Amino acid sequence: MTSAVYAGTVAGSNTVADTVQCAAFVVGEDFAGMRSQALGLAERAGWRSTFCPVRPDRIARLALGGPAWLGRPFLRGHDGKALEDSPDLAQSAVVISVGGKGGAMGAALRSSRHPVVQVQNPRQNLSRFDLIVACRHDDLSGPNILVGRTAVHGLTEPCLRAARQVWQPRFEHLPRPLVAALVGGGNGRYRFTDAEAHRLGQVLVNTVKAEGGSLIVTPSRRTQPSALKILAGYVQQVNGVLWDGEGENPYVGLIACADSLVVTMDSVSMVSEAVAGEAPVTVFPLPGRSHRISHFIEELELAERVRVLDSTADRLPRSWGVRPLDDTPELVGEMHRRLGF
Repeated sequence: MTSAVYAGTVAGSNTVADTVQCAAFVVGEDFAGMRSQALGLAERAGWRSTFCPVRPDRIARLALGGPAWLGRPFLRGHDGKALEDSPDLAQSAVVISVGGKGGAMGAALRSSRHPVVQVQNPRQNLSRFDLIVACRHDDLSGPNILVGRTAVHGLTEPCLRAARQVWQPRFEHLPRPLVAALVGGGNGRYRFTDAEAHRLGQVLVNTVKAEGGSLIVTPSRRTQPSALKILAGYVQQVNGVLWDGEGENPYVGLIACADSLVVTMDSVSMVSEAVAGEAPVTVFPLPGRSHRISHFIEELELAERVRVLDSTADRLPRSWGVRPLDDTPELVGEMHRRLGF
């Protein structure tokens, strides 16, 4: 069984970059998960990339879905500048769009000079894109769809090896096993409130007290200050470390070096990056509902790459043997073949 599925062929542009290295113009909302997926795809493809934040409102998206003349006034970045006048776009051989709002912009930028690769479900007519790179849980099919189990990202094996060389010496003084928690926050589908912070903190503390070792927690921009304060209190109980936003984020170093990883289930990107490493991954469940994310987690459970923390568990499951899981190389290889560069 192959780790990635490709459907059909694409009738896209045969444009080939004249430069040694292809350049990509990336459009999407300025969220960490979207940036990591779109820029990670460009990096894995060997393309130089420029990220242009966009945030079209409902009226703009409707206009962008219509005739070119109607959408052109709305083809602007978050800074208000016209995307079609961007020197970065002019120097690029491909456009990468991500998410629904980024997809609205990407589809409108598509031309014979600029084929468009969409990341995630664009929530519009799929034929408006040369290629769409999606997860299986997006439940998309068609001649221009490339599908993998995990979201695309930039954490290659060499990248993680380099991170290990940098961070392992910094972690050498810490007792093993090193437990690391990658904490997200509430979004439109899940909630991470003070109650969840208390439970996660207690589970982490119980685990470290039972097994020994060390604890490091790194939050995201979506982690609420009150939840962060609660987690800090628990981390202090075992002399652990909670990254406070100052200095270099240990996020990639933890994926590369930790003996056990815990990831909140709100972020497909964080889980996808975590399973690319060598540590077993426990998914911390949150109140809320998302059929797509539930399907995503279930597939990784079937691959025995993650385990979801039981609702009655008071500590993490014991470590189990795993191998890195990353479908991005196959997706990128097929993308290169389809686009011709």
